[in-house]
Amino acid sequence: MLPISREDISVRLRADNPWWDNARPDAALAELPKRAYYSPLRSLIAGRVRRAVVLLGSRRVGKTTLLLQLIADFAATSELGPVLFASVDTPTYTGMSLSQFLDLFATECPHDTAGPRLVIFDEIQYFKNWEKHLKDLVDHLPLTRFVVSGSATAALKRRSEESGAGRFTDFVLPPLTFAEFLTFTQRDDALIAHVIDSQTGRPDVVARDIDKLNDAFVEYVNFGGYPEAVFNPAIRSDFQRFVGRDIVQKVLMHDLPSLYGIADIQELNRLFTTLAYNTGQEISLEGLSKNSGITKPTISRYLDYLEAAFLIVRMNRVDERAQGFKRQRHFKVYLTNPSMRAALFGPVTTDHPSMGAMAETATLAQWLHSSNLSALHYARWDGGEVDVVHIEPALNRPTWAYDVKWTDRPAEDYRELAGIAEFAGKSGITTLGCSTLTKSSTSVVAGRSIKLFPLSHHCYRIGWLNVTEANLSKRLEQAFS
Repeated sequence: MLPISREDISVRLRADNPWWDNARPDAALAELPKRAYYSPLRSLIAGRVRRAVVLLGSRRVGKTTLLLQLIADFAATSELGPVLFASVDTPTYTGMSLSQFLDLFATECPHDTAGPRLVIFDEIQYFKNWEKHLKDLVDHLPLTRFVVSGSATAALKRRSEESGAGRFTDFVLPPLTFAEFLTFTQRDDALIAHVIDSQTGRPDVVARDIDKLNDAFVEYVNFGGYPEAVFNPAIRSDFQRFVGRDIVQKVLMHDLPSLYGIADIQELNRLFTTLAYNTGQEISLEGLSKNSGITKPTISRYLDYLEAAFLIVRMNRVDERAQGFKRQRHFKVYLTNPSMRAALFGPVTTDHPSMGAMAETATLAQWLHSSNLSALHYARWDGGEVDVVHIEPALNRPTWAYDVKWTDRPAEDYRELAGIAEFAGKSGITTLGCSTLTKSSTSVVAGRSIKLFPLSHHCYRIGWLNVTEANLSKRLEQAFS
């Protein structure tokens, strides 16, 4: 059996790095709209901190596209010196070490190996013990900027945390926000007006046409979390095959089992399918165990795996006084990307029975981009529930709360607001809200002032506030200062 020749490897490497021959990177990818994460990630890579950047995110959220856009920028400006890009899972590269890539880089694109340069390894999870080798390279090549990425996000995250302390910086790329979706589909200006709030003097947004914004929101719920579905009509027309099958086969059938040694893949698949279908519902380990026949410790591990893969996120419960529980027997599970449900079970319409749960899931998805995510809880007690409760971490005190509804009933029937009014009376929260389908107003129930707002506008606003270059850059500065 013949080994892969060095000449064949060099040919492939040069094909993957056309800028070595003064050719442009893939123009179609480079010209796609850039996510708000582009500039903060660029600044992080170009910064002076000697750390490798580990780009994390679930499959199909645009990690490789973002990297290729960055390469087009850095290769054109030579700001960081020469650039190497290698997708480690390419069959031609089988058996190569990271050091061998660097040796070929120096041969095929002659440069000072002790000077500045940018090295990007995509699909790094296919390289055994990548974290140990990368850590050694970071230590011995202080002027080389390393960026690694991959689809097996759980593997990258765990090994980055275990072996990369002080050497690696994780950068998470979540699914698209509703605001990004409208920008990418070039409907932002048509549906949203950017204004200055007359009371605070700060920039704000208002809906130009709430009915059309709602139509766009339903479209976002079904397809908008995945950039390629936004730009490629063929993928959207066969969404379940392109995305749903990819999630099941590659994440549940390959990524997670290969990382954690899961023996019963079908068992994990059934659990995830159940969670995805019931996104936004309260569950318990005991209930899941009883219904599935899987032991509680095994279910707990599966939930950890799914969360590490950025497929789900858990929200903890508080009581009617906004107090936590010593043992969290009940919690809610949400899909991190509302479009995942459409990929698995088909799209929903505005009046679909599941649209309320999907609206709640989409709302939480906007908070994935916020540093406030870990401070969000839900409240449930005998006779009542509130969907979102913010607990100030430093004070362990509730600061605001709101219910998520996809209907105008709260504006027409005050009984719809009885639960959040009761919660306010027992917890002391004064900043209260409830979403609607189209109505904006303020209601007073049991002496409590409750602001009503259209949910689609709220989701746009939360995504817009959390995912601006200024806010993302500020969060990075706080995290790494």
